[in-house]
Amino acid sequence: MISLRTALLVAALVGGMASHSASAQVVALGASNTEGHGVGSSEAYPAQLQRMLQAKGSSTQVSNAGVFGDTTQGMLSRLSSSVPEGTKVVILQFGGNDGRRGITPPQRQANIASIQQQLKARGIKTVQADGYVKSALQSGMAQSDGIHLTAAGHQKVAAQLVGSVR
Repeated sequence: MISLRTALLVAALVGGMASHSASAQVVALGASNTEGHGVGSSEAYPAQLQRMLQAKGSSTQVSNAGVFGDTTQGMLSRLSSSVPEGTKVVILQFGGNDGRRGITPPQRQANIASIQQQLKARGIKTVQADGYVKSALQSGMAQSDGIHLTAAGHQKVAAQLVGSVR
């Protein structure tokens, strides 16, 4: 039998976790570059974006829903679980895994359209980040694999997103 103190502690921890995910007003939905592959989640653009917003006095919470190797089909299938009620903005970074995973261009476009339609129906603003990621990669902010951003690349992407998520 657990003590009352232990039960209260567990309840506080679980409640804190639930309120954190529910308080995410911005969700970054994407694949490995969103996740922070090679630099870690604390250096990924969603975490850097949150720090930049906080430095400007904002209480906006940014949640990282990036999954290594994900496709637009995967993002579509986890959209409801990744984007909680109360989300105001979703940063979309679809990446390039679809072609490598056998998803055809028409399927990709249909998946993207469905994601955007579902978010719009929920009144959620979307911001497209693929162009920012591509620009950072092309300007030499790529890891040795040429696919994933360096920490400086993530910082550049975050800085470009700041004005779009406030």
